[in-house]
Amino acid sequence: QVQLVESGGGEVQAGGSLGLSCTASGRLFRINVMGWYRQAPGKQRELVAVITDAGGPTYADSVKGRFTISRDNAKNTVYLQMNNLKPEDAGVYVCNHHGNQPPYDYWGQGTQVTVST
Repeated sequence: QVQLVESGGGEVQAGGSLGLSCTASGRLFRINVMGWYRQAPGKQRELVAVITDAGGPTYADSVKGRFTISRDNAKNTVYLQMNNLKPEDAGVYVCNHHGNQPPYDYWGQGTQVTVST
């Protein structure tokens, strides 16, 4: 089992910045991908940004140039710095810990991000 504890989020005006963090604990495999997905009302959960254990990031096109994902493997923590936030960035941001060998996915509880105009 893997537990994910998220922090950060909150409310910010459009154009502002927020940071998220997610720390994993439990039975962790060295080779993994951690990242963030977003759940907006009435929409499917979508990938925001993920990063491999080697540090390779992948971003949704909508956040490229504004969001930065990073991780500290020693702390089993992934970070998401969100700049120039837009109202469409709002939603519940959920941390994910993914592995392929063996295949698994663990999800955090989610943290709310609200962007006001």
